[in-house]
Amino acid sequence: MSQTRLLPADATGIAEAARLLREGELVGFGTETVFGLGADATHDRAVAGIFAAKGRPHFNPLICHYPTADAVFAHVEADDRARALADAFWPGPLTLVLPRRVTCPVALLAGAGLETLAVRVPAHDQALALLRATGRPVAAPSANRSGQVSPTTASHVMEGLGGRIAAVLDGAACPVGVESSVLDLTGRGAVLLRPGGLPRAAIEAVIGRVGTGITPAQAEAARGLRSPGLLVSHYAPGLPVRLDATHVGPDEALLAFGPPLPGAATTFQLSETSDLTEAAARLFAGLRELDARGQGLRAIAVMPIPAEGLGEAINDRLQRAAAPRP
Repeated sequence: MSQTRLLPADATGIAEAARLLREGELVGFGTETVFGLGADATHDRAVAGIFAAKGRPHFNPLICHYPTADAVFAHVEADDRARALADAFWPGPLTLVLPRRVTCPVALLAGAGLETLAVRVPAHDQALALLRATGRPVAAPSANRSGQVSPTTASHVMEGLGGRIAAVLDGAACPVGVESSVLDLTGRGAVLLRPGGLPRAAIEAVIGRVGTGITPAQAEAARGLRSPGLLVSHYAPGLPVRLDATHVGPDEALLAFGPPLPGAATTFQLSETSDLTEAAARLFAGLRELDARGQGLRAIAVMPIPAEGLGEAINDRLQRAAAPRP
């Protein structure tokens, strides 16, 4: 990556930031909560680049940002609760976790391979202008290296990610200064996965009681994942998964990394050049495609993938997929 550009938060800078996003580059931009690290949410490799730039150890679901509630609800299924909350608090620091529509174009990696998506409309003029100019949903976790303090100024982003991303859109400090509240509406009861910029009491004033609905240990893990789908089965295809394969049988499908092993009934290539960013971008699509192709086969054999960098996250999800089924 060449030197990160600091773009002015005017019409020219916003247009350039939108162009970079549409070309698959990463751009830091301000919201009312914290600065986000944005990528075109429909671009598999760009989304994988977020995890690489942050050094993010797991494929946590990312929050997708939209300019309007109508744009959000074109991609996810909204019930009466979601629409009431959108009317009350969007634009604003509230993220809703909702089921993806079948036609949703957002990359599977942005939702960590789940059937849900975390979505919001930010209350920030520059962010909304950027989203309108980009014309696509923008996946954006906080624009900092994984484990570090979330940034609230452009200079914070430059300090942490300078040289690792294409640009940062300059602008005023974030007025809220903490991340959005994340509310799971995929079940009968609303579950607050992460407290944030919108108080629980404000949410409950609109839709009634908001609980956890899960054990304390699961709640803690869910806050890390920022989406439902903690259980292993959410990541598992129908076929059993066999890891670290050094051979493959004619009754198996192969998830290849690098030169493929011979003999498989069908093969999906994560990356011919053993590129971990490309492999991360293709992981969930590969598992789904092999599962669809593999009717009557015994298993999906997965070639070894190194554990460094994004390989740690890839292996984490593969281990979940291969774990014994409940």
